[in-house]
Amino acid sequence: MPKRLITDDAGVTRCFWCMSDPLYRDYHDREWGFPVTDDRRLFEKICLEGFQSGLSWLTILKKRENFREAFHGFHIQRVAKMTGRDVQRLLRNAGIVRHRGKIESTINNARRAIELIEAEGSLAAFIWRLAPSLPRTAADRRTTWATLSQPTSPQSVALSKDLRKRGWTFVGPTTMHAFMQAMGLFNHHLSGCHARDGANAARRRLRLPV
Repeated sequence: MPKRLITDDAGVTRCFWCMSDPLYRDYHDREWGFPVTDDRRLFEKICLEGFQSGLSWLTILKKRENFREAFHGFHIQRVAKMTGRDVQRLLRNAGIVRHRGKIESTINNARRAIELIEAEGSLAAFIWRLAPSLPRTAADRRTTWATLSQPTSPQSVALSKDLRKRGWTFVGPTTMHAFMQAMGLFNHHLSGCHARDGANAARRRLRLPV
């Protein structure tokens, strides 16, 4: 097993999983674990986590701009209007993951997202209702390898179950757990990681969507 925290030549200590690539480190430092309440970004991440299934996140991250171009910036209304002709076109797009089921799932999920927003007000309000309460202790509840390595959580199981009932696809509990970690519903930067305090501070400033 790799060291769980790694300190680079500049003296910056990070979670070990991001150290293989500069793009991955930047994602870790600026995005992962920081709270997101924008519906478009939440929808994008759900879709990209679905595309990641069976692959590494770094693979998807390197193709993220291609995905954004292919799916109209993940604007929900525009994706929902995509057709079978778009599916065929994207299956020829070498810049993304050419998986018919995942492409069709993205279009389906956009349509289901519109329904959910009409019913709940926003994706953010629906998703963030499952966020655990932020600890108010100085340590903000230490995150250990045992916590980080868990593949699911009660919250991700509940989110997956609810989305599936609403007709979403590629939203299993493990996929939703990774989504919730990335979007800041949990702060799973390991204790001692330089980004942990920033993520906690961002969560304290967060005004939860209603």
